[in-house]
Amino acid sequence: MVIDKKSNTPLYIQVYENFRDKIEKKELKEGEKLPSIRSLAKKIDVNNITIVNAYKLLEQEGYVYSVKGSGTYVRKSNYDIDMPFVDGGDIELMAGGVIPLSKDSINFASVSPTPEIFPIEEFKQALMEVLDRDKGNAFLYPEINGYKPFRESISHFLQENYNMDVAIDQIQVISGGQQGLDIITKALISQGDCIFVENPTYSGAIAAFQSRGAKIIGIPMLKDGLDLEILHKHIKRYRPKFLYMMTNYQNPTTYSYSPEVKEEVIKLSRRHDFYIIEDDFLTDLNYDENKKEPLKSMDHMDQVIYIKSFSKIFMPGVRIGFMTVPKKLFKDIIKIKHTTDISSSGFLQRAFDLYLRKGYWKEHIENIKKVYTKKYNTMVRELERLKRYGVKLYKPNGGLSLWIKLPKDIDSIELYNECGENDVVIVPGKVFFIDDSIYSNYIRLSFGAVSEEEIKKGIEIIENCIRKRYKEEDNRFIPFV
Repeated sequence: MVIDKKSNTPLYIQVYENFRDKIEKKELKEGEKLPSIRSLAKKIDVNNITIVNAYKLLEQEGYVYSVKGSGTYVRKSNYDIDMPFVDGGDIELMAGGVIPLSKDSINFASVSPTPEIFPIEEFKQALMEVLDRDKGNAFLYPEINGYKPFRESISHFLQENYNMDVAIDQIQVISGGQQGLDIITKALISQGDCIFVENPTYSGAIAAFQSRGAKIIGIPMLKDGLDLEILHKHIKRYRPKFLYMMTNYQNPTTYSYSPEVKEEVIKLSRRHDFYIIEDDFLTDLNYDENKKEPLKSMDHMDQVIYIKSFSKIFMPGVRIGFMTVPKKLFKDIIKIKHTTDISSSGFLQRAFDLYLRKGYWKEHIENIKKVYTKKYNTMVRELERLKRYGVKLYKPNGGLSLWIKLPKDIDSIELYNECGENDVVIVPGKVFFIDDSIYSNYIRLSFGAVSEEEIKKGIEIIENCIRKRYKEEDNRFIPFV
């Protein structure tokens, strides 16, 4: 492996690109184990964290998967190798963010958009304009907290879209939302700290918190937000350091917080001295007139760390996002950002800055909302047929997924396996729950990566799988509640 320590390309990116190229050229075979973090870091004379970040990026991009206590392995290709659906093994991968697919699968598991709706021409124009304007300066390291004009654009973006007043010196540019969580974890969480999370929630956040030995406590999600009664009780009992939450179109439930619950959560954080981590990537995707705002827009006490990723509604491969950080915490955050990758890509920051300033973002959001509204309505309409089997559907009127409750006699894991055998990939709700203390027999269906025709075909296959498991002898046609 060749690493150029004088290059402007961060070391972890160089390691990532080395492995990526070998995997794509099939020099590294499916199932082959990558070197351990410590041994590779010693071999090429870099910090362990460099290898950790390279492996994380490989995993995020779908080239590898990790097995706790075992190591990191080359995963099967999504495009040319069929992956069998095995109860247990695939569930572990899915919980870690790796989605098993065969080449002909209908993918209801991924929330990432399809390439057809990427704003290629507009972003290409921004990239070219930056190169013409800045020339070689475009590839210099920006400030650790981010290219200043880009942070100015972000501050304006927050004010204009969410009525959120955030100074540019409280904005930290990051390489995607997951990096934001990792930085917070390394900077601010210690062994034994108590972290509250929604239950169910995003498994990648749980993995990050657990990597630092945190104690994770799940608070049940209701349709208007966290169960405040249980939150009150647990605050007195556990004294949390942080609360991690997704305010609008929560993953996986798709629920959105009411203003009243938001206000109460902020008051509690101030009264009991804990910070809130708000993870936001879907607030912009509302399909009705009920426009959502982040919790941070109501935060007048500097209690919320707000993470905004553009990946899922822009282009996943452009790893760009930002955090707004309370003043008291910023020094700790910036230190860890520096040790993680020095800074996020200056070239991409300059291009995205221009993209925002020219108003391309607004045009893109309006365009994809039209596309996603059609997909959402198609999926809701097709799922209505499943009411007769006791299936219950929540309609969020936004986001990229639907959260479906199954009747007790149809197990989500069994349905996942059977759908997989018929080339339809769903996500069983079990992977999102902290424990089995509450009912977890749900599935999540996402429509970001499928066409309207695939939605119709896929729901028909799911219905056929449910029909087989449905106890027809009971002759039950349960009304939707």
